Amino acid sequence: MIFLILKFLQDTLGVHVPVIFFNTSTRAILACITAIVMTFLFGAKFIKKLYELKIGQPIREEAGFLLGQLHKNKKNTPTMGGILLIFAVSVSLLLWMDLSSAVTWILFFTSVILGLLGGYDDYLKLRYKSAKGLSAKKKLFVQLSWALLIIAYLQIPQLSQVIESYIGIKAPFAKEFSEGKVELLSLHDYTSRLYMPFLKEPFVIFSGIGLLLLWAFLSFVIVGASNAVNLTDGLDGLATGLMIFVAASLGIVAFLSNNVDTAAYFNILYIEGSGEVSIFLAALVGACLGFLWYNCSPAQVFMGDIGSLSLGGMIGVSSILLGREFFLGLAGILFVAEALSVIIQVVSYRYRNKKRVFLCAPLHHHFEYLGWAETKVVCRFWIIGFLFSIIALSSIKFQ
Repeated sequence: MIFLILKFLQDTLGVHVPVIFFNTSTRAILACITAIVMTFLFGAKFIKKLYELKIGQPIREEAGFLLGQLHKNKKNTPTMGGILLIFAVSVSLLLWMDLSSAVTWILFFTSVILGLLGGYDDYLKLRYKSAKGLSAKKKLFVQLSWALLIIAYLQIPQLSQVIESYIGIKAPFAKEFSEGKVELLSLHDYTSRLYMPFLKEPFVIFSGIGLLLLWAFLSFVIVGASNAVNLTDGLDGLATGLMIFVAASLGIVAFLSNNVDTAAYFNILYIEGSGEVSIFLAALVGACLGFLWYNCSPAQVFMGDIGSLSLGGMIGVSSILLGREFFLGLAGILFVAEALSVIIQVVSYRYRNKKRVFLCAPLHHHFEYLGWAETKVVCRFWIIGFLFSIIALSSIKFQ
């Protein structure tokens, strides 16, 4: 909003506006600061209100359930703190991002729609005082439906053209640099290519009937990222801290992709509009930093499904807009490991005569069962998360 106001003042009214306010880096910094300030301004009052409403996280405490005994001190800690996260990110987005860019609105509606889904799930858990909320099938249906709508916009040129003609929302495009040549790629073209970390050329380019596989893969990225972050959100500050590393690394890639010369130097795609992704991710980092103030051990508030489902969706969609889906998998290796641990545990229990691979799933609970203190698990997972974010970033330099 502020970006468009400044542009109107300069282009229409002839008012001189310092060029620094149009720079992506400036807007990213301001978006990050705005998100942090929002969480600090409203965090304490918001948490106090949650306590007054008695919105406490349901904890299973039946006899013999070790995890319930380990976490019994969290029983009255309020959940649905993700509202604060989404609010801070949304305010930053509306203030500092280009509202005429399709990227802005894709990311905004991703946070809102998946946030509403997670919020309804949290509401059901609180209403019925149970760890069970919305059924997995219903959650998957909403996540998949939204993922397919995004992919349809990216992959059907006529759809993006109609939206641009009638609403004025601009679709991004890309430029690929190869052997001294520059190839202009449409939105459909560049989102049909998959790039692997450490490799310059596209790993695979989908066309024809193969586009069905692409749609399935991109849907998996969005839905998988959303649920992986949700599964990781089980210890104080764990998902929040890991999200900071992943969003920051993706944000750096988005910033590099926003400049033609820089993109050419690193042999990555130049993507028109990727600067808006970097601003969004900077806001996300700021919101998570501010939220971590209240979410670190002992947590004063949990983000709940309203936070984790939306945050996972945000980074999943961001990776697709940047053409860096496998980069996300590398930087967010612990999100992948947490999700895989649940899948392995369920499959083993069902098909190996109720035998378990892990003492408890997701993975972070396995280490709790081994006797690790919660803070030790979180700290060590953060270290590993930071390491793999650095490795993912290094792939840009070494490719």
